Amino acid sequence: MKNFFWLFAIFYSILISAQENKKNLITRRVTTPPKIDGVLNDDAWFGAQIAKDFVMFRPGNGDKEYPGKKTEVKVVYDDEAIYFGAFLYDDDIKNIAFESATRDNFAQVDWFGIMLNPLNDGQNDTEFFIQATGNQGDAKATINNEDFSWNSVWESAVKLDDEKWVVEVKIPYSALRFSNQEIQTWGLNFHRRIQNTKEQFVWNPIDKTKGNIQQYAGILKGISNISPPIRLSFSPYSSIAFTTYDGENEVNTSLGMDVKYGISESFTLDATLIPDFGQTAFDDVTLNLGPFEQQYSEKRAFFTEGTELFSKGNLFYSRRVGNSPSTYVEEEELLENEEILEAPSNVKMLNALKISGRTKNGLGIGFFNAITEKTVTRIQDKNTQEVREVITEPFANYNVLVLDQQFNKNSSVSFINTNVFREGSFRDANVSALLFDLTNKANIFKIEGGIGMSYINEFGEKTNGFFTDIAFREISGNWQWGIEHHLEDKKFNKNDLGFQRRNNFSNFESYISYRIFEPTEKFDDYRITFWADLDYLYKPNKYTSNSVGVNYNFYTKKTKLAFGGNFQTIIGNEYDYYEPRVENRYYKKPGRIASNQWISTDYRKKFAIDANIFISKRINDDNYFINTGFSPRFRVNDKLSFVYQLEYSKDTNDKGYVNDLEDGTIIFGKRDTKSITNAISGKYNFSIKSALNLTFRHYWSPVEYKTQFYLLEEDGILTESDYTANHDINYNIWNFDLSYTWEFAPGSQLVALYRNSIFNEDDLSHLKFKENLDNLFKEPVVNNISLKLIYYLDYNKLKTWL
Repeated sequence: MKNFFWLFAIFYSILISAQENKKNLITRRVTTPPKIDGVLNDDAWFGAQIAKDFVMFRPGNGDKEYPGKKTEVKVVYDDEAIYFGAFLYDDDIKNIAFESATRDNFAQVDWFGIMLNPLNDGQNDTEFFIQATGNQGDAKATINNEDFSWNSVWESAVKLDDEKWVVEVKIPYSALRFSNQEIQTWGLNFHRRIQNTKEQFVWNPIDKTKGNIQQYAGILKGISNISPPIRLSFSPYSSIAFTTYDGENEVNTSLGMDVKYGISESFTLDATLIPDFGQTAFDDVTLNLGPFEQQYSEKRAFFTEGTELFSKGNLFYSRRVGNSPSTYVEEEELLENEEILEAPSNVKMLNALKISGRTKNGLGIGFFNAITEKTVTRIQDKNTQEVREVITEPFANYNVLVLDQQFNKNSSVSFINTNVFREGSFRDANVSALLFDLTNKANIFKIEGGIGMSYINEFGEKTNGFFTDIAFREISGNWQWGIEHHLEDKKFNKNDLGFQRRNNFSNFESYISYRIFEPTEKFDDYRITFWADLDYLYKPNKYTSNSVGVNYNFYTKKTKLAFGGNFQTIIGNEYDYYEPRVENRYYKKPGRIASNQWISTDYRKKFAIDANIFISKRINDDNYFINTGFSPRFRVNDKLSFVYQLEYSKDTNDKGYVNDLEDGTIIFGKRDTKSITNAISGKYNFSIKSALNLTFRHYWSPVEYKTQFYLLEEDGILTESDYTANHDINYNIWNFDLSYTWEFAPGSQLVALYRNSIFNEDDLSHLKFKENLDNLFKEPVVNNISLKLIYYLDYNKLKTWL
């Protein structure tokens, strides 16, 4: 640890101060706010200072805006909100991109963006986007992260005439977080996207060669003595769902509410009471033959909105809350004549809250807490009919605390703690980490990393583990490079509230890349990266694998074609300590060569294609793997579009774990594994407030084992075995969702959903595609129809009704 502090001291002794020339805009207070109708003829706009002289951000780097496509913006404010009026001139106004979409979705359309940073800290923007169709989008943006799951309620309007499109916006202070100061100085930038040329312009210039976008904000002055209203809103909901499955019907109703309260100008409390996640989108489930758990993205709105602080250190995986019970009843634990009547696969969440915000001095504070109810498995004696209950998950509390101190507009030091407490003698867990992300003021060098530990108490047995991370990078200019080291000991475990596939490793990584920031004769952008990795176990210190390769990405200037790929290889043998599923055993695998290539055509055209192919081959072995994907998309018109996805993969002569016997023998099998995914998504936008969405996916994966099985020897090699058993798998997932969404008032929604799903797993891996579908449709189908109403209530408007 002492060496770390010396390294920081040396690093910061060479800091170079960099002064940016920032544009300034002085706003003014108005007594009568403008009417948000897209017509800038209100008295409030007359005499307001104009932000103008935009410059190119993409693909160029600082070129002046075109005379026929100038942008001018005005800003005024009052005690309730800040207002923006923009003229976006276009000498080809009749041909601007105008595809319709719903909130937070960017189709083929021109848009205008407002980037506000009320703390003016160069690291945290609140973004508001208005598309030429009138559609809205909003996001919280930090360094290297733009979170569109965050939503707020604000007003905007768009009007078009023969020479321009006009934007008028009202952003209430309830949508922003700022310090309680008499004189306010905010960071501000404007972005304009011209979709027909795929060009983006900004008000305050951004140097793409170094630093982050937020650092290049201009300055908004003139705001003073604002008295924002109470930030309090309620989103009560009601839902009803009708489900049929295998001849049984079930009706479920639910009432609940989300609450948002501004504790201060800088901090907000979000709470969900009696949450309902019945309409959450389905996961893209796949067959898992490997030793590690699969990870799925979070799709529940409460857990995706405003969580930028909680993502620090990757210690918080929100799907642990309300996931499967931590224990379960096995068949061998049942008494004679007993059977399981009910075994819930998920734990019900009772409520959750999060508090987050940042002070004027750059200290971010985040606190998350959730409570889940007791979950029991019900077991019945078949003779006496008596029922007993076994607790598989007790009453549990989950919480996360984050302290994140930012400084210098590009650096931060963070402390994160996650804690899971389960009632009684069940497993408890605590993980803590101290992280740093330090960049010199010239935005040339960065050092980042951290150290942390885990504490597990499981039925009285206590375990402590630790991890360390360190990386040093050059992050500016055409040539960039980095070296990294990541270490976890055998006992480090963050899986109670985080996601961790494995531990006990010590990995070294390095890369060097070259990229352009100005278009060339043929390319708008390209980047080439060479990398080399070397992996070890932590204890005992044993070599496991390596990887060397090259990545490349290109974007053409004329055709707007994106393509790229990589070549990679593993030199020599790999030593896999995870596939055997037994501690201190390993599987010795030959090295591998692999290549991945992809292409993506111009989305501005009505018809576009994404395609990729990945091929790998084990050296001096009969195993080879191919994966290919083909995804055409067709835009029928500006309201209707479809995307089809076909993905096929085949792993031939793969060798993997099958079973371990009572005498300790580990059995491997040689197998051919296929997977075929057919997926369709479609949307029809009646307007920017209502849309019909279709999502369909069928995933099929048959696994056929060869007749010859193998013993895994102590030296990691496989020898032939006389083991025989049927381990073939035929795995199917079918999901179909059809939903209608209507935003009938700001922040208020009506969502109607029809869903059906089928699942089947058996050993009929020999079936052809049509035969497999016939077999799948013999399974019972889950049919679900649900209706959910969410109504947004703002306290300041609500009190005028009373």
